[in-house]
Amino acid sequence: MQAIPPKGRGMLDYQAPSLFQPHRARQAIRDAHEGKIGPLVGIYLGLSSIPVARHIAPFGFDAAWIDWEHSSCNVETMTTMVHELMFMSGGRTIPFVRIPGHDHAAVGYALDAGASIVVPQVDTVEQAKHVISAAKFGTKYGGTRSAPPFRLIPGLTDGLVDPSLSLHENLNHQAAIIIQIETLEGIRNLDAILTECPQIDAVWLGTLDARISMNLPGNMGFGGQEQEWQDAVALYEATMQKHNKPKSGFALGPPELRKQMAKGKSFVISSADTVAYMAFSQEIGEARELFEWNQPPVATKKVAIRNGEAKKETGTAVEVDVKA
Repeated sequence: MQAIPPKGRGMLDYQAPSLFQPHRARQAIRDAHEGKIGPLVGIYLGLSSIPVARHIAPFGFDAAWIDWEHSSCNVETMTTMVHELMFMSGGRTIPFVRIPGHDHAAVGYALDAGASIVVPQVDTVEQAKHVISAAKFGTKYGGTRSAPPFRLIPGLTDGLVDPSLSLHENLNHQAAIIIQIETLEGIRNLDAILTECPQIDAVWLGTLDARISMNLPGNMGFGGQEQEWQDAVALYEATMQKHNKPKSGFALGPPELRKQMAKGKSFVISSADTVAYMAFSQEIGEARELFEWNQPPVATKKVAIRNGEAKKETGTAVEVDVKA
C-alpha cells in the first residue's frame, strides 16, 4: 500500500501570512457552501497524541479535528498538535479544535494556537453569544477576547491578510466557528441562534448526542426512522436552509453511505484515527486463521501403574495404562 500525495493547492489558497496564524477558514467554508470549491474533507483525531497528528499531517486532509472535549488532552498537548498539523502539512491542513464546553479560556487557548474551533452542545442564544464573545476581539464584533501579547512576533509572524484592517480584525475574519447542535432544545432554538449570532460559520448536527438526549437509541450517530427524530431533522434542515448556513458532519462507512451522509455539507469528516485502530480487531482474527499452529508434536509414552506405584517420566506427555 502506498500513500497518494495530495493534488492541487487545496487549503494552501486559504493560508494566512504566517503558519502561526489561523487559516482563512471562514472563507474556505463559505466558498465550499457556495460551490466555488469542493467540501472540506477532514479527519477526526480522537486520541490526544502528538505523534499521530505529526504522522497524519502530510496526507493532504483539508482539515483535522482535534477532539479536546472527549480526550485526556491538556492545553500544551492541544497546542502542539495544532502546530504539528499546521507546520508538518506545510499549511495544507486546517486544524480545528473541539473545545471542552464553552469555557472562555478554552476558546482563547485554541484560537491563540492558530486553530479554528468546534463548540459542542450549544442549546440557547445566550450560550452562542458567550462563545462569540470569547472568540472575537473588540466590542464592534461582540467580543471580549483577550489579545495574546506574545503569540505573534511583530514584523515576523503578524502579517496582515487585509492591510486595510488591524491585526485583530483580520484574526476575527480568519478562524471559523462551528457550533454543534446536540439536543432537541438546540434544534428548536437554532433559528433564534443563527438570527442573533450571524458570526457562526457552520453548524454540525450532533446526531449521537441529540438522539440520546431525546431518549432514543444512539445508533452510533447514524440516525433512525422514529417519527420524532425525523421531525427534528426536518426542522434542522429547514432552519439551515432559511439562514443559508453551511452544514457540517461525519461521512463514515461504505462508499454509498458516505456519499449520502456528505450530501449538502460543506465540511465533512470522512476518516478517524479511532476507526482505523478498530480495524485491528479484524486483522487479528484473520491472522489467527491464516497462520499455522507451529507448536512441535508432543511425544507420548505409556506408563504402567501397578499397586499404586508409577514410574516417573519427565519432559514428555504420558499416556497412563492403569492395571490393577
